[in-house]
Amino acid sequence: MTDTNPLLANGRLRQNAPKTVAGYRLFRTVIEQDGALPSAIKRFFLAAAACTKGYPEMAERELAAAAAAGLDLEHAASAMTILASSRGEGAAMRFGAVLARCYGSAALVDADTVPIEVAKGEATANFLTYFGQMPPSLGKLMELVPTGADAYYLMREGTLSGTALPPAHAELLLVTVLAADYSEWAAVHMDGARRAGASEAEIAEAVLCAVPVAGLSAWVVGATAMDAGKAG
Repeated sequence: MTDTNPLLANGRLRQNAPKTVAGYRLFRTVIEQDGALPSAIKRFFLAAAACTKGYPEMAERELAAAAAAGLDLEHAASAMTILASSRGEGAAMRFGAVLARCYGSAALVDADTVPIEVAKGEATANFLTYFGQMPPSLGKLMELVPTGADAYYLMREGTLSGTALPPAHAELLLVTVLAADYSEWAAVHMDGARRAGASEAEIAEAVLCAVPVAGLSAWVVGATAMDAGKAG
């Protein structure tokens, strides 16, 4: 069978690093075959992480494969919302461009701005419910820039409960993205995924989706976060 993945197909790597190529092929097998998570979801997670790292060609290849495997447009579009909150405007818009190339004109919509007011105490209640206690970073934001705390709350809620993705998959997508950036905050969303019903095998596969964009360190950081979350 001819390898279509550019790393696996590279002659220099095949010649000089056969063990590296063989190991990468095994990682790709985990991602490209159904396991604890469906392959379409895993390639979707990988595409989102690729956008955060600035690899649009990889993102398009993976999202196109996810679409061909049955990932519907609204689930795919959820990554724009999640990336807007977790990795900012650039990553979200990069994913939006990839989404349009993979799904065509159906991915492009026009909609009016919807103003949303945050009631007094609403943000505080949300943070305490999700985190169990007030994180120092959010406590400082509420003390110094209350409007910023409301903004943070709205973006968090849009990310975790305002998309077409099931809550467990929204949390797991964040796990992949954060593992790709070697962030200790992956542990927070691993716990969120557990509360939403995700298994340890699903969390592990979400972490492994970061390896193609961030290397083996993504697994080391992710596995450490898995243990930290369970210990907490």
